[in-house]
Amino acid sequence: MPFTPDWESVKTHAVPDWYHDAKLGVFLHWGPYSVPAWAPQVPDIPTILREHGPKWLLRNNPYAEWYLNTMQFAGSPTERHHRETYGEGYPYDRFAEQFAESSADADLDALADLCRRAGARYVVLTTKHHDGFCLWPSSIEHPAKGRYHSTRDLVGDTTAAVRAAGMRMGLYYSGGFDWPFNDARIAGLADLATGVPQSNEYVAYCETHLRELIERYEPSVLWNDIACPYGLDLAALFADYYNAVPDGVVNDRWTQSKPGGRALTASVRAGGAAVQALWRFVPAKYKQINIAQRVPHVDFRTPEYAQHDEIAEKKWESTRGVGHSFGANRHERAEDIVTATDLVRSFVDIVSKNGNLLIGIGPEPDGTIPGWQAAPLLGLGEWLATNGEAVFGTRPWTIAESKTHDGTQVRFTQRDEQLYATLLETPASRRIEFPGLDAHGVESVDVLGLDETPEWGATGGRVHIELPERLPVSPALVVRLRPTPQPAA
Repeated sequence: MPFTPDWESVKTHAVPDWYHDAKLGVFLHWGPYSVPAWAPQVPDIPTILREHGPKWLLRNNPYAEWYLNTMQFAGSPTERHHRETYGEGYPYDRFAEQFAESSADADLDALADLCRRAGARYVVLTTKHHDGFCLWPSSIEHPAKGRYHSTRDLVGDTTAAVRAAGMRMGLYYSGGFDWPFNDARIAGLADLATGVPQSNEYVAYCETHLRELIERYEPSVLWNDIACPYGLDLAALFADYYNAVPDGVVNDRWTQSKPGGRALTASVRAGGAAVQALWRFVPAKYKQINIAQRVPHVDFRTPEYAQHDEIAEKKWESTRGVGHSFGANRHERAEDIVTATDLVRSFVDIVSKNGNLLIGIGPEPDGTIPGWQAAPLLGLGEWLATNGEAVFGTRPWTIAESKTHDGTQVRFTQRDEQLYATLLETPASRRIEFPGLDAHGVESVDVLGLDETPEWGATGGRVHIELPERLPVSPALVVRLRPTPQPAA
């Protein structure tokens, strides 16, 4: 049955198996901000937000893709860098011109191949970020910028390359912010709400873009950011998307807030200022990047730089960069970049709790990926080449995590009557026991990547394994038990 343009119909859409199975995507932030590729050397965003609050964060933003916004703060690190590097009054639009020229010859097959070697099952590309620049030749002109898009159809060409490499394609769109559209500067908490354009012109502009992306490219993931204007008929948009791409998925960042008059705007600003002033008293659980979700239907949640403590009932996708930024930041230090070991362990933890990981990298303007960004992804891909069956196509077990008898962290996943117990640390001894497993009924135990089957047995209902003296160097060892045991009583 086709979907009809009302929420009751749209809410019948179920998350397709391919998205549950995929587990890993690569997030490509690519645009004019890729030319300066710069942001301050500060801690990660969760730490900044927790310790300093949104106002300080926005002035010292480590997200390089926010360059246009951050350069507008007089005396900020980005403003000083911009002035000293490019000169007083150098316009951001010059970066758009340079990006269009450099990306015209980008080898998108090579870019897609890197994502494939990382083990990704899908790729999400920023078709328009908050700076308003489009990576496809839209039929509608930007009211403030005119034909503000790349010369080459980067969305179409990237989509073709990604699909040719055997992956699904997703498209990101910034529906909430288009800074040149309303001359916005996001300086505090209130601006995150009031910075969304709400005019009829923007509604038409935004809807034209989204429908073009759906009709031209049929993305498997429709990934909106921040919010969308109140006047957009979101139920109709979702229905048309699901009819065009029945196994497509939408994320959660589509919040629509009814615009108010001056009194409401003043109230929002006063409230934002009060929250900032009292930030140190705000409970820690609220000090995190988790875009407000007030939409009748979504397929998955998208917290940033997030790990969950327990299995989430609702499908979610942890999104993060390889460093503290999504777009390329040449100013980042080695210690700012996630190691392959930490990336593997974080990924396994996310999957065990019903999540996917969308790992972000920022291509250079010519489409190449710097080695320091590629390294952790290729390390993850190498681990997945041996241990991928412990994550791809799996589902959470009854419990997500436990510890061995010697305190080694374990994460559980299951598939086809097999339980995978992934050790997130190197065991302290050759003999390991799983106190949380009922050994009754287990018929075989082995370790992925080992040619020899380890000795194993059961004592008092507990599975124990004798690992060989020589183990492969690996961020995480996977123990496979068949058939799937029950948790210990």
